[in-house]
Amino acid sequence: MVDLVAHTDGACSGNPGPGGWGVLLQAHDGDTVVKERALSGGEAATTNNRMELMAAIMALETLERPSSLTIVTDSAYVKNGVTGWIHGWKRNGWKTSNKKPVKNVELWQRLDTAQARHDVTWKWIKGHAGHTENERADALAREGMAPFK
Repeated sequence: MVDLVAHTDGACSGNPGPGGWGVLLQAHDGDTVVKERALSGGEAATTNNRMELMAAIMALETLERPSSLTIVTDSAYVKNGVTGWIHGWKRNGWKTSNKKPVKNVELWQRLDTAQARHDVTWKWIKGHAGHTENERADALAREGMAPFK
C-alpha cells in the first residue's frame, strides 16, 4: 500500500514581510519513496503564519482526487488550529472565544474546505531539528520567498 505524506513549511523575512511556502509531497511504499513532487510559492507582503497555512492548503489543493494523507508541519499554529480551534471558530461564526474575528479567516476557511475532501492525519514535528524532509520543505519555502525579497 502506498502512503502519501506532505511535508509543509512557511518562511517570512520580517513578520510581516516577503514570505514563501514549500511542500514536499512524497508517496511511500513502506520505507521507499516511490514518487516525489516539490511545490513552492510566495508573496511580497505576508506573515509566517499565513505562509504556514498556504503550505498546507497547497498540499491539499494540489491533489487531483480525494486522498488519504499525512501532513507533517512544524507549525503548532496550523496543527492546533486545524485539529482543535477551528471547530469552535466555526460554531462561533468564525469568532474566537473572546468574540474577536479569527485572524487569517479566509485561509482557515480555505484550509477547511480543502481538507474536507481528503482523509487527513496531522502531525507536528519540531522545526530546524534535523528532519530531512522538513529541512527540504523549509528550503522550498525560502525558494518561494526569494523573488519577493
